Amino acid sequence: MRLLIMGPPGAGKGTQAATISERYGIPAISTGDMFRANVAQGTPLGLQAKAVMDAGGYISDELTNAIVKDRLEQADARNGFLLDGYPRTLAQVTALDEMLGDQKLDAVIALVADTEEVVARLLKRGQEQGRSDDTEEAIRVRQQVYAEQTQPLIDVYAERGLLVQVDGLGEISEVADRISAALA
Repeated sequence: MRLLIMGPPGAGKGTQAATISERYGIPAISTGDMFRANVAQGTPLGLQAKAVMDAGGYISDELTNAIVKDRLEQADARNGFLLDGYPRTLAQVTALDEMLGDQKLDAVIALVADTEEVVARLLKRGQEQGRSDDTEEAIRVRQQVYAEQTQPLIDVYAERGLLVQVDGLGEISEVADRISAALA
């Protein structure tokens, strides 16, 4: 299966991506994880990404597209994948369409979650994991950027008949069961 998982920051995409990856035997590809790995390793990309992420912003389309293209060309992604955190803009949708060529997406899972609930989740995560990008100000900036830039993608995928909306709040297993039922 070729899937995307979308939703506001803190909606549980990463958590659910691991479950979906295991269930369908496809790699979960998280642009956020790829950027955080570069930050941890102190690479030039990581230093550039850290400054943007700490301010609550998103990494440029050009850089993100290049990283995703490289990852989708790896052997384990040839028979399917789950993209988490990509695409985030209409330009990235176009880039992904070009990357996939004749291969098409099977579904786009959109997790729906209340803003105040996800802000609280992310503040807790920031404290537990010591993440410098999980301050309340940065979280609220990411929520606003998501609403402005990423929400329109949901309309695009709905028009293509690929959108599956799932309530992202509740126990992890409950949300996973909702996603599985929706994909069936």
